[in-house]
Amino acid sequence: MQFAVALPWWGYVLACAIALACAWWTYARLVVPLTGLQRSTLTALRAVTLLLLVLFLLRPVQFQQAVGARDSIVAILVDGSRSMRLADAGGPRLERARAVAKELQPAIGADFRTELLTFGESLARGEVGQLTADARRSDLTGALTALADRYRGQRLAGVVVLSDGGDTAAREAGTSQGPGVPVFTVGIGETTAGRDREVVNLTAGDPMFSDSSIDLSVSATSAGFGTTAMELRLSANGRPIETRHVASPEDGAPIHEVFTVSPAADQPTVYTVEIPVTNGELVSENNVRRVLVPPQGRRRTVLIVEGAPGFEHTFLKRALGRDTALEVDSVVRKGQNDEGRDTFFIQAVTTRAGALASGYPLKRADLFVYDAVLFGNIEGDFFSRDQLEMTADFVARRGGGLMVLGARSFERAGLVGTALEPVLPVDLTDRRHALARAAGGTAAAPNMLTLTSDGVAHPATRLALTTEESRKRWSQLPALAAVAASGAPRPGAQVLAASATGGGELRPLIVAQRYGLGRSMVFAGEASWRWRMKLPASDTTYELVWRQLARWLASGVTERIEVLPPSVDLPGTTESISVLVRDEEFKPIPNAEVTIRVTEPGGQERSMPAALSDPREGRYAAAVRFNGEGVYMIAADIRRGAQTLGTARRATLVGGTDVELSEPRLNEAVLRRIAEATGGQYVMAADAATVPGLLRTSEVGNLPTEMRDLWHNGWSLAAMVLLLGAEWVVRRRVGLA
Repeated sequence: MQFAVALPWWGYVLACAIALACAWWTYARLVVPLTGLQRSTLTALRAVTLLLLVLFLLRPVQFQQAVGARDSIVAILVDGSRSMRLADAGGPRLERARAVAKELQPAIGADFRTELLTFGESLARGEVGQLTADARRSDLTGALTALADRYRGQRLAGVVVLSDGGDTAAREAGTSQGPGVPVFTVGIGETTAGRDREVVNLTAGDPMFSDSSIDLSVSATSAGFGTTAMELRLSANGRPIETRHVASPEDGAPIHEVFTVSPAADQPTVYTVEIPVTNGELVSENNVRRVLVPPQGRRRTVLIVEGAPGFEHTFLKRALGRDTALEVDSVVRKGQNDEGRDTFFIQAVTTRAGALASGYPLKRADLFVYDAVLFGNIEGDFFSRDQLEMTADFVARRGGGLMVLGARSFERAGLVGTALEPVLPVDLTDRRHALARAAGGTAAAPNMLTLTSDGVAHPATRLALTTEESRKRWSQLPALAAVAASGAPRPGAQVLAASATGGGELRPLIVAQRYGLGRSMVFAGEASWRWRMKLPASDTTYELVWRQLARWLASGVTERIEVLPPSVDLPGTTESISVLVRDEEFKPIPNAEVTIRVTEPGGQERSMPAALSDPREGRYAAAVRFNGEGVYMIAADIRRGAQTLGTARRATLVGGTDVELSEPRLNEAVLRRIAEATGGQYVMAADAATVPGLLRTSEVGNLPTEMRDLWHNGWSLAAMVLLLGAEWVVRRRVGLA
C-alpha cells in the first residue's frame, strides 16, 4: 500500500499529530463535568475519526495488474515470400521458420495471447501447419504498418518477426510507420549464400556520342566458385550481342563490366545480361537482369545567340546544324542601325523566327520551346533583367541546358550579379584564384586541352567507344588561341577539361554541373574552329565534340506533358502511373482531362481516366495493373475542354529482374534496424528460444497496471458512520447532546 498524496515522513507525522491534538482539544476544557473514562472514550472516538479522515485524504492506493492485461496480444509474423523456399546451409528456410513458430507460440502464450500471421504482398492470418512461401514479394515494412490498423482498439503488446530480412517493397525498408510496439526479429537463413552467381545490377547510361551509343554498366558476384571465371552473355531484344568471360579477384568479390551498345532509334530495346546457371547454385532466378532503353524520341531544339559574326559561330552553326538529332536556330548580332539599335541575322524555322526579332525571346513560352541555349561572346547587359531571370528559370524549372562560351562573355563584370550567375558551374567572382585551384592534369603545351579524370568518363566528352580511344582523339586536337579566366569551379561542378596558360598555370576549360532540373556548362576556350581547320578534312573530331556537348545539354529535359517513369518490378502488381501536365510556360494545368492508354506486350490496349493528385505540380494519377512480363507502352492523352493539348508516351519494362530472389542472403541489417528502431531486439534462429524471456524482461513483459483506491468502498463509509454514531451516543449519555 502507498499514498497517492506523497508527503515526506515528517508530513505524515505532523498530520497525525494535528488530528490527535484536535481530538484532545475538543474535550479538554468542557464545562460539563466528565469522569476520566468518559473523557478518554470521547477523545479516543474523535481521534480515531480524525485519523481515518486524514488517512482518506492522503488516498491510500494499491497498484495491481490491469483488468484484461493478460489478454495483451503478441503477433508472430512469418515471412511467406518465395525467398523462404530457399534451402541454404541450415536447411529450407520455411521449415526452420515453421519450427521456430511452433516453439514460440506456447512459450509466449504463457504470458500473452498470441496470433500467428503471414506476410508477403499483404498481411493475413496463418496456421503453423499451413505455412507456404508463395508470395511474389516480401513487404515487411507494409506488414508492420498494417498491424496498427489490424489491432486498432485492441491491446497489442509486441511483435515477433520470423524472416530472412527481405523487404522488397517500393519504399525503403523500415521507413514507414510501424505498429508502435517493440518488434523482436528472428533471422531465418544464412548470411553467406554458399554457391551462387548473381547479376546484381544493370544500368543504362546517357547517350555517349552522336551515333547514340550508350554504356551498359553490369555488376555481378560469384560466391562459392573461387576465382573461376564466369560467363556474361549480353543480348538485345533476344538477339545475342556479346559474351565475356570474367574472373573475380577473390571469391565473392563484385565484378564490374561495361558494355557499349547502340540501341534502336525508333523502338524500345531490352538489353539482357545473363550468367548461365551452374549446378548447385542456391538460386537461379538472380542470374539474369534486363534493362529497357527507350527510343531517342523527338529532335532537340537548340538556340545559339552570338555577340558578333565570326569564324566560331560559322563553324559551330555548321557542326550542329548537320546533326540529325538537333534542330538549330541562331541569332547573330550584326551591329547597329541608324537609330542606334542592334540588328540581327536570324536563322530559324518560321514558327520561331518572330520571337527572335529582338535578338532573344521576350516571353517565357517562346524561350521554353528550346531544349538548350548557347551564349557566345555576349555581354550580360545585352539581356534585360526579365530575360536573365527567365533564362535561369529555363534551366531550373524547364530543365533546359545553358552553355556560355567566348572570352567576351567573361570580360569585365560579364554575368556577375545577374540571375544567371548562380546557374553557371563556375564562380565568376573568383577568377584570379581559380588559376591555382582548377582541377585537371598537366597540359602538354599552352592552350592544349587535357581531359580530367571526370572528363574521361563523362558522356559529354566521350568521343569513342573506349576511354583510351576517346582520350587519344582529344589529345590530337590542336592548341586553342587562348583560354579565358572564367572562374573557379563551384562545389559539385565537374571540370571535364583543363588547359595550361603560357605561364604554366592551369585553367578550367570545360566545366559542367546540374542546376535545378537542368544542366549548365562553360567553355572557356577561344577559336575552337582551329580544331577543324588544322585537322585533315576527313577528321570529324571538331563536329563530334560540339555535338556531344550540345546533346548532353539538351538531353534529359522535362516535357510539357510527361509520363513519369513507373517502378514495376514484378508482374501481377498494380502501380500508380503519374502524368505531369503543364502549359507553354511550364506552369501546372489543374483542370485537364487525362486519359491513360496502356498497350500490353501482346498488343491489347486498355484505357482509364487519371485523376488530379497534386494541383501544385499538375500531376494526374491512375492505378494500372501489369499482369505479365514484357514491355508496356503507356500513353497519356490530354484535353482541356474541346482543346487537345497533346499526348505523351513512355515505355516501361515489367519483370526486368526478380527482386524477391535478388541478394538471397539473410539480410541482418534490415532486421536489426527494425528491432532497434522499435525498442525490440534481433536474434538468430538458433537463439529463438530466448525471445519469450526477452519479452518478459522488456517493456512488453511489464504488463499494464492500474491504481485502486483502498478507501473508496463501503467499509470506509461504514467505519466513519459507526465512529460518529458511537461518539454521538456517548455524548448524549453524558449530557453533551
